[in-house]
Amino acid sequence: MFTPNLTYSSSVSTVTFSQSDHQYPINASLLLNPNLLNRTPHQRSLSHVSASLTTPFARLGTKVSNFSKIHGYPVGLSFQIQSSTTKIGNSSSLSAKPCELSSKPRSQVSRAASEANSGGESAASDPKTNNKTLRLGLVFGLWYFQNIVFNIYNKKVLNLFPFPWLLASFQLFVGSVCMFMLWSLKLQPRPKISKPFLIALLGPALFHTIGHISACVSFSKVAVSFTHVIKSSEPVFSVVFSSFLGNTYPFQVWLSILPIVLGCALAAITEVSFNFQGLWGALISNVGFVLRNIYSKRSLQSFKEVNGLNLYGWITIISLLYLFPVAIFVEGSQWVQGYHQAIQAIGKPSIFYIWVLLSGVFYHLYNQSSYQALDEISPLTFSVGNTMKRVVVIVSTVLVFRNPVRPMNALGSAIAIFGTFLYSQVTAASKKSGGEKEDGKQS
Repeated sequence: MFTPNLTYSSSVSTVTFSQSDHQYPINASLLLNPNLLNRTPHQRSLSHVSASLTTPFARLGTKVSNFSKIHGYPVGLSFQIQSSTTKIGNSSSLSAKPCELSSKPRSQVSRAASEANSGGESAASDPKTNNKTLRLGLVFGLWYFQNIVFNIYNKKVLNLFPFPWLLASFQLFVGSVCMFMLWSLKLQPRPKISKPFLIALLGPALFHTIGHISACVSFSKVAVSFTHVIKSSEPVFSVVFSSFLGNTYPFQVWLSILPIVLGCALAAITEVSFNFQGLWGALISNVGFVLRNIYSKRSLQSFKEVNGLNLYGWITIISLLYLFPVAIFVEGSQWVQGYHQAIQAIGKPSIFYIWVLLSGVFYHLYNQSSYQALDEISPLTFSVGNTMKRVVVIVSTVLVFRNPVRPMNALGSAIAIFGTFLYSQVTAASKKSGGEKEDGKQS
């Protein structure tokens, strides 16, 4: 005899009839349709499946929850939507293991897929960012290292062979050879040379020559650290000369150069190795390089297709043609005697040759690295990096040559370098706010 046992489920209402040890769960809809009671359990399950397809649960993208157990075996139905058609699995799956049905709508699946794709793209872009940061760090590291090596061996050679005109000419010669090698081996694209381009380079190359030889003269007369402190005053000359040429600067830019002037003055007064020739050499070097930058931007407007390294290469070549004849005239008669004195002082000629060669090679390399760094970063970042480079060079040369440094001298150097950093920050801020106005190209 069947004993009705009414139970409630969260998904489907069922009526369970018990006989001996078996249970026959029947959907409550069977009670409303007596014709279904005359069918076999298997027919009733198929009829129930057919009826369920006509319900709203068969809509596109809707999953049907698990049915009750029939004859004690689990039943699972899975619906797969393809081309707006609902497909039902084989009837053999009626007695298979339960199928876990997903309740996520297609919109969530699409969103998850898009998030996965975006995550994959960001993960793929991370290595590129890391590679760029690594390459930039390598360029900065080489720039600093090459500058330190140049300053050390340049000063060592000048201590033995105090002829800066010849040494500066040799450094330009090595730079010219390096550029011809880069062009010949196609490691650097060879620029197209025209007569107007060469004429436009004559002015910048002349001022570059003045800046380079003046710095070498200063290095030969005073400590390397003192020359670099004075050379940190270059922004002062840039603002002054640009103002004479029609550019106007906001008041805060003029205020930012005051620490530079005060710091350089304090460093000069307290410098142990102070020499007027060394001081004037560093100041004239600033004038030369500032005029080179201003003149380059005014005369090379029509040759923007020439990249920075190629431009520097041709300036180096023309500067060599400017400098070497004048070097012969100024100190050529003393070179032979000075050479013999240098060899006698050092003992081994090979060491002297290596020092001279290193000063020339690293002079070109650190300039090449600086142009490569400028191509990779903004001018503001380059300016900050150049300021920090002076700090590194000053500290390194003081340690190598053991130059005596007075406390007030160190304070003046620190104030001057901090002023250079402050100037770069204020200048960048004034450019963003439109505070700097000029009648021509910004210098």
